[in-house]
Amino acid sequence: MRMLPAANLLGEATSPYLLQHAGNPVHWRAWGPAALAEARALDRPILISIGYAACHWCHVMAHESFENEETAALMNRLFVNVKVDREERPDIDHIYMSALHTLGEQGGWPLTMFLSPDGAPMFGGTYWPPAPRWGRPSFAQILHAVDKAWREKREALIAQGATLFDHLAAIAQTKRGGDLTPDDLTRVAHLLMRQLDPVNGGVGGAPKFPNAPIFRFFWSEHFRRRDPQAREAVRRLLNALCEGGIYDHLGGGFARYSTDAEWHVPHFEKMLYDNAQILELLALAHAETPTPLYAERARETFDWLIREMRVEGAAFAASQDADQDGEEGLFFVWTADEIDATLGAGSAAFKAAYDVRPEGNWEGRNVLRRRIAHGNDAEEAALAAARARLFALRESRPKPGRDDKVLADWNGLMIAALARAAAAFDAPEFLSAARAAYAFINRTLRDERGRLVHAWRDGRIGAAGMLDDHASIARAALALFEATGEPTYLDDAILLTRAAQDLFGDVDGSFFITAHDASDVPGARPRHPHDGATPSGIGLMAEVLVRLFHLTGEERWRLAAENLIRAFTGAVEMLPQSPLLLAAADFLERGIVIVVAAEADDPAAMALAKLALSSPDPATCVLRTRDGADWPADSPGHGKTTVNGAASAYVCKGQTCGLPVTTTRELQSLIGEGMAYPHD
Repeated sequence: MRMLPAANLLGEATSPYLLQHAGNPVHWRAWGPAALAEARALDRPILISIGYAACHWCHVMAHESFENEETAALMNRLFVNVKVDREERPDIDHIYMSALHTLGEQGGWPLTMFLSPDGAPMFGGTYWPPAPRWGRPSFAQILHAVDKAWREKREALIAQGATLFDHLAAIAQTKRGGDLTPDDLTRVAHLLMRQLDPVNGGVGGAPKFPNAPIFRFFWSEHFRRRDPQAREAVRRLLNALCEGGIYDHLGGGFARYSTDAEWHVPHFEKMLYDNAQILELLALAHAETPTPLYAERARETFDWLIREMRVEGAAFAASQDADQDGEEGLFFVWTADEIDATLGAGSAAFKAAYDVRPEGNWEGRNVLRRRIAHGNDAEEAALAAARARLFALRESRPKPGRDDKVLADWNGLMIAALARAAAAFDAPEFLSAARAAYAFINRTLRDERGRLVHAWRDGRIGAAGMLDDHASIARAALALFEATGEPTYLDDAILLTRAAQDLFGDVDGSFFITAHDASDVPGARPRHPHDGATPSGIGLMAEVLVRLFHLTGEERWRLAAENLIRAFTGAVEMLPQSPLLLAAADFLERGIVIVVAAEADDPAAMALAKLALSSPDPATCVLRTRDGADWPADSPGHGKTTVNGAASAYVCKGQTCGLPVTTTRELQSLIGEGMAYPHD
């Protein structure tokens, strides 16, 4: 083979994370067949380092080890070194993170794995310090130990790699079962509720993540069983997120997680996917019980999204960094003296409201968090003015970096959230932004064959499309179809779903993460039904199939949804890890379609549609028709007409639709008691 040059080859990468390492003395390669071929030709193990641009400990290890000439020389002499952006290649990250978990190690980033030349995982960990500390060996000691084992115990290492690959192939298999029963859903809900923090909200202790998929499932359970505990779990989480330090009280947007159990000190990076899922939860909860706090946070987060995250004036960037000048959170924190100097006489009230202490509330500085109850209009106006002054001062600081690559799956989450939040918060600008982002993704994130791709940056495609991309963008298209009534969005969703079935589908109705023609994925094709910080492609695709069935009435979508869900129900003990798949199963059984019939988009029709779109029950779809003749016989829209020329709404469940109503009051009554909770 033609050998790759003995140099760092990341300068031509599209990923901002890889470009951050383009100046390292390490001879980094991007993941791909060329790097694997080089390892085989040189008979060397592969050192693969996986991280992302906003990762604090990735930056730390880079400064300590990858920028060190001596360490880099050791890496270059002993290994073929490969750098991977986990956001650009979630499939590769999934394979090696699963291998690390199989080895009994706790996951995290940076993920550092040592592979055989064919890509089989042999040994790994996360962050290693430059010198022995915290009971951990130094990174150099690890490098020497792996090299020694490769020279002296190669057969054992290769056997371990083969065993790990076999294990990964085994866990990628489905375990088919029957239909999920109501008791199954209740059992899982009770198991998950045992993990809740009853005081601070959320799941477990420190560190604490929003875990949005779990709480989205709780919200479905609240409507399925009228379970007040499920409702309270969601609202306790949202209240804590909105008031805690995990929220940026000056600039808007939620950080990735809290380092403590009280949502006080965040890991300061802001990820697009977190903000999308939290925005959707805020919209659902606000639709049920209008809550000024939720509306305020939704609008502030939207302002942050448009101000900080817009790419090409349409799509959205992946993340904002945690670090500034090598210090985590520096951009976001304050001293009491800074606040006094900026706010003058108003500083005392602000410091009391946001827990600002002379000695600091975190490492000598203050992370702002709301600690007193909201006051009257005059008091809140004064605090808003103070926040605006501090925000203006903060804008003069050097800003953290932004990872401006555009990811199809994460953009899909945000597009769907914006489309659904537009009605809940009476914010047409949310819908306009969602439409613009969707148009950009649909037009730009395509390869030469017209297939959807995963990543794009600065005019260049960074990675091929995966299941999550197709499922997330199809879901976004359906959200826009319901929000606008424009049939092109429904057509797009069907095309994307068919493409997903062709590219990623398995014979049992399930889906793999990667396409059948992917050429650079080692081992068995990965499959991942479990939700983490982001929803699984399996869970998203299940919702898409269910929603297509309810909107079109076509039996093929119901059968596809049932087959997908059944592919995983045999592994009963694993169901709590797939809350969105369970929510889709509930949606399939309990789904409601609200059909709005109108001869034109008159104010009455728009009012009915807006109310329907504001339903707090996530098992609700909205369909529009002019005269009932524009939908085929299987669709719930077929045959639905206006009443004496007046815009009319029908509530349909299963194959049965109720009598039409013509006023929003009548429609609200039909939608059910879920909208009748008193204001908190």
